[in-house]
Amino acid sequence: NDKVDFSYNRLADPKFSFYDNALVEAVKSEDRLVYLFFLCLSLCHTVMSEEKVEGELVYQAQSPDEGALVTASRNFGFVFSSRTSETITVIEMGKIRVYQLLALLDFSNERKRMSVVVRTPEDRVMLFCKGADTIIYELLHPSCASLSEVTMDHLDDFASEGLRTLMVAYRELDNTFFQTWIKKHSEACLTLEDRERKLNLVYEEAERDLILLGATAIEDKLQSGVPETICTLTKAKIKVWVLTGDKQETAVNIAYSCRIFKDEMDGLFVVEGTDRETVLQELRAARNKMKPESLLESDPINICLARKTKLPFRVLDETPNGSYGLVINGYSLAYALEGNMELELLRTACMCKGVVCCRMTPLQKAQVVDLVKRYKKVVTLAIGDGANDIGMIKGMNLWGFIAAAHIGVGISGHEGMQAMLNSDFSFCQFRYLQRLLLVHGRWSYNRMCKFLSYFFYKNFAFTLVHFWYAFFNGFSAQDVNETWSLCYPELYEPGQHNLYFNKKEFLKCLMHGIYSSFVLFFVSMGTVFNSERSDGKDISDFQSFSLIVQSTLIWVVTMQVWPLVVGIALRTNFWTLISHAFIWGSLGFYFCMLLFLCSDGLYLMFPSIFHFLGVARNILNQPQMWLCLVLSTILCLIPGIGYNFLRLFLWPVNVDKVLNRIHVCLKHPLPPPVKTKIKHPGLRRSAYAFSHKHGFGALITSGKTLKPNAFKTSKRVL
Repeated sequence: NDKVDFSYNRLADPKFSFYDNALVEAVKSEDRLVYLFFLCLSLCHTVMSEEKVEGELVYQAQSPDEGALVTASRNFGFVFSSRTSETITVIEMGKIRVYQLLALLDFSNERKRMSVVVRTPEDRVMLFCKGADTIIYELLHPSCASLSEVTMDHLDDFASEGLRTLMVAYRELDNTFFQTWIKKHSEACLTLEDRERKLNLVYEEAERDLILLGATAIEDKLQSGVPETICTLTKAKIKVWVLTGDKQETAVNIAYSCRIFKDEMDGLFVVEGTDRETVLQELRAARNKMKPESLLESDPINICLARKTKLPFRVLDETPNGSYGLVINGYSLAYALEGNMELELLRTACMCKGVVCCRMTPLQKAQVVDLVKRYKKVVTLAIGDGANDIGMIKGMNLWGFIAAAHIGVGISGHEGMQAMLNSDFSFCQFRYLQRLLLVHGRWSYNRMCKFLSYFFYKNFAFTLVHFWYAFFNGFSAQDVNETWSLCYPELYEPGQHNLYFNKKEFLKCLMHGIYSSFVLFFVSMGTVFNSERSDGKDISDFQSFSLIVQSTLIWVVTMQVWPLVVGIALRTNFWTLISHAFIWGSLGFYFCMLLFLCSDGLYLMFPSIFHFLGVARNILNQPQMWLCLVLSTILCLIPGIGYNFLRLFLWPVNVDKVLNRIHVCLKHPLPPPVKTKIKHPGLRRSAYAFSHKHGFGALITSGKTLKPNAFKTSKRVL
């Protein structure tokens, strides 16, 4: 569609782009419900306006959401112009209209809505309301049933896309009801005892039988690729916890938009107790639903807690009976991090697929990271973009040192450079985290494991050859490229569980090294023992024998294939000209150097150093030498090849299954998946989130002079 022309509205933002002509035509034709919808957005708020330059309005909003809604209504021709304690001035499609502000039913976290009662220039008393969809839905008039169902379906779609939603409604009040109601309202405002509760009861009398006008959806814009990155990390079995200072509704909605929480989860636990006992009950109630046996007295951790002894072990992973999420605020977290309560928190949180800790202090962020490090056998990574994230990235030295995460990552952006300067790694986009972990992290782990395994194997094989010789001389002197790494995050799992280098793998290196050294020595010994050259001369001298063993050793360790005792040639993942040059060239270089070191010229120049005169020429001409080399190589390779072959069929691990899928995809590429929208009947989640607490209604209606800078715009978390 073509971009809508807003030239009819001189106060519209020239940068505003819109492509639905039907809505604009409905506004121009003064469709009653559309008209009331935008009128509600321009009246029902606590925004202050300021005209710094003639014709240019600047809005000071208590929250970014309010500012966005009032700006949207301005672009469509309903311009909030100014306000006093008693009036609101709106320019409606070029006409200036003044509404008398009769009452402002302020927003609060408990009510999750706000309303204004105004008298129109036509002397009609109107109540306009906006708030959480789940709250407004219960206050609607029965005649709105069909429209409300359609609207709720739309809100479900908005919520699944991570948008923050509100529902908009109105009610016309007759004068008799209003006069009675405004008296109750005045009495409740003047009361000194239980004022807030009485006001809420009065508000509820007016906010009923509302007529639905529509809904709004605001994008709390995340950085590009954040949901996809978190989804990929989750597939790699990396648990993602959100530690934020945002209010609960905002944090939960961000968690849904980032796919940390999903609508198809079996449950979402909210811990918001204001004392230790309540927090403990909420945590245990969550565990009782996820894994009831974790509350039994026979549980090892519960036994330690009952005896009030310090845990001598790590807290093992526990498998819940479903998929759950956990939300806990900073006030409750203060109790949950005290004494043995921290284990209750840790066990509950670790059973959940996603965890959101909101309204946190920087110290609490560091404490949560430290808690996981102390009791879980995991590697932690903290990522943040602000100065308040330094505690969990670098550690804190407040009332005793609190350890930081194993890996600290800083994001440079709107929050400044402090997090980046105190981190181990830094980049400008959150989405780069998946390459840091799934590509470079995995490659680094695999390289280190290959190096260590090959290092130990080579040294075992080399050293033990001398050990076997001592009995005869009286004791005298598989990888994949970066694209598949990102497509199959499951490949990251071996690094999490340290599958490629541990005590078991070290033992395998040792055993295979002993076996290889045994083969290298005794095959060489059996080949040359009491043997003669073709000319009848004896070749069983120690110089010839040592050269045979040495040459065979170098050839075997270069050709070694066993993936658990890593060799070079067949464990190389990407063959290039450089790979061929170094691997095969090293073997050629060895034989060239061997001939050079055993040459006549070198012996004549340094007779006291080079004693192996002519040994290389003589032994390389003998079939016994090449028989020994081939036989030793085959005997050393057979165990590795056999084990690797049988393991894929008899004891495959997840990585083997993923690699098999990759090979199948390479041979038979799959068609791109078709995205289908999945509806969950009976499951409805509110995407409501207002990024502020109690509103400024009392201040606005008090008649005091309001300066625009009294309204500090909240920062939007990216």
